[in-house]
Amino acid sequence: MADINALVDQLSQLTVLEAADLAKALEEKWGVSAAAAVAVAGPAAAAAPAAEEKTEFDVILTGDGGKKINVIKEVRALTGLGLGEAKALVESAPKAIKEGVNKDEAEKIKKQIEEAGGTVELK
Repeated sequence: MADINALVDQLSQLTVLEAADLAKALEEKWGVSAAAAVAVAGPAAAAAPAAEEKTEFDVILTGDGGKKINVIKEVRALTGLGLGEAKALVESAPKAIKEGVNKDEAEKIKKQIEEAGGTVELK
């Protein structure tokens, strides 16, 4: 760690022109560009606030809450799976119940599973 501190002290003593020359030499040696990293970070940071609201959700069963039978019944009703497949899905949680559903349907499914005793996560 002492070597790093000594290096920081040495770099702190550079003039602006020397620091620019150092940056250019490091860019050439390592094949990277400090200016490109700043340019890439700029638009990505600006785009984040303008991100659209998510329209499709995956409903993930995360657990049966100790009420496995009730959750299996709800999973069967929601998915149309047979008893064996619904039981396997519940026992293998976390597992997707439905994928690519709209927000209203995802919230409805989440509510039904939680009322049956299970736990659900929307992704």
